[in-house]
Amino acid sequence: MTIAAHTELVHHFTEDFIALQDAVLARMNGMAAPEIAAALAHPSLAGPIAIALAHADVRARGDIRRTELSGLPAAQRLRQLREHARRVRRARSEADAVCKELRARRVADRPGPPLEPLELRVARAVDPEAYGRALREELLDRGWPAADVRAADNDLALWVREWGSAAAQLPIAVRELLECHDDAFVQALLHDAWEDENPHLAHDAVVERWGRHARTALAWGRYAIAQAERDVLARPPIARRAQLDALDDAYQDAAILAARAREAKHRIADLHDRIRDRAAAGPFAELIARCRAAALTRFAADEPRLWQRACRLATEHQEDCDARADGCPRCHRTLAALLAENASADTSQEGGGDGDGGGSEGSAPGYKERYAILDDFPSRAAVAVADAAIGDESARCGYGWAAEDGTTGYGDSMASGSGEAEVIGVCQAALSLLGRHPEAPVLVLCDSTEAVEAVNLALTSADPAAAHRTVLFPEGRELLDRLLSHGDRVQVRWLKGHIGHDLNETADALAGLAMRRAVGRVSASAVGKQVARILRSHSSDQHPGTAAA
Repeated sequence: MTIAAHTELVHHFTEDFIALQDAVLARMNGMAAPEIAAALAHPSLAGPIAIALAHADVRARGDIRRTELSGLPAAQRLRQLREHARRVRRARSEADAVCKELRARRVADRPGPPLEPLELRVARAVDPEAYGRALREELLDRGWPAADVRAADNDLALWVREWGSAAAQLPIAVRELLECHDDAFVQALLHDAWEDENPHLAHDAVVERWGRHARTALAWGRYAIAQAERDVLARPPIARRAQLDALDDAYQDAAILAARAREAKHRIADLHDRIRDRAAAGPFAELIARCRAAALTRFAADEPRLWQRACRLATEHQEDCDARADGCPRCHRTLAALLAENASADTSQEGGGDGDGGGSEGSAPGYKERYAILDDFPSRAAVAVADAAIGDESARCGYGWAAEDGTTGYGDSMASGSGEAEVIGVCQAALSLLGRHPEAPVLVLCDSTEAVEAVNLALTSADPAAAHRTVLFPEGRELLDRLLSHGDRVQVRWLKGHIGHDLNETADALAGLAMRRAVGRVSASAVGKQVARILRSHSSDQHPGTAAA
């Protein structure tokens, strides 16, 4: 194949997503023509190939789920689909690895800024606020924006606007995307995937926000799959055709969301690279050097003791360091830790040597070492343990709980992630105990720190929206809202999971059963028998009573 033909084929795959995906899947199955395989090996296609396989991965899992729910005896077909999905998942992992390797090479080959003096890096690591303050003052004196002049790791849009990498006057559509509420931005991402692609998402000023909210948009894609799946399961197998078509559509939408989320990730990486190129060369690099040199002078004047210690420590270190010829590029972290430790010891000695010094506070058990210590809770409290399980393919989740009074409960709902699923289980357990123990305080234990923090935050603030980072969907928010009026009686605490705690094991088993029932892998007629078996295996002997939700 000629160079021109090869170049044309690469360009064709860049422009035609369907053709690219077909070619990638053909190569995966060993059926691609030599010229196709050669074109797919071009470095410029590494990102588009990863995007295409992210889309194909979701579609492959959707094909499996449709076949499972069709009610037809298709064991051979299912085996073929599952094998295809495994190959796609493996190819996707390999494509992601290629992208990481290529980017690592680009970063390694890119000339970086000159290595700063070791003493400066040590001092800045010990007291970054002091150095940052000196740098901001220097920038303000020079009439520049009061921002760090390093190549940014976050707030990329702000950096490119302040340092002239983006047009001062943004297009109206871009400004609207920047200024809208987070919920409206997520709706824009869903519209982009479901209705009409939005070219403004790729703008330097917007792309980081796109990547940040892509996960939320993906969660709503899984929510649509869960709703469609629930509609399928509500009908007998012979009357599911229309619902199965709707499930197909939901998986197709989720596949597009997955592809677009992957695209956002690649575009953000490209923006990082362009920012670092700009920060490492030309007039901007000279500006950085001048500002940092002047900031160093300010820093040494403001923090003379710290600066002298950093200089002395750096000099002593470089006398016998094997990496001194390279400027000790990674030694500053160890030296900064040593300097901070010495400073802390000096402060402790200055404070007196009577031995008290907050020692009792230092010996108090940490949050994760508490193992749900209940000595400070009333003995009359109603106590339960909640757990949850969430599906891989959709937002369907199962929850289960078991209480010290012998009652249990389980059910299914919708959750954007494991944390939200656990929140739902906690709320269901708490509301049930509140109804049965109208005078007693209620304590719910849970092995998810994310869920514990989210529920406690909502109870403390009396606002379910306070837990918005964990609780996204209406089902969880409605449960939190119902719980808020009982905030003075309810506490939620962390319990280490899988340590043989009877109630935790029961809740875990019930949550798993509820999840299997929700996705149709356990028949309604078999649920009762399985619940009885779970309770026989895990329930405490002193609490024989049960109640299922």
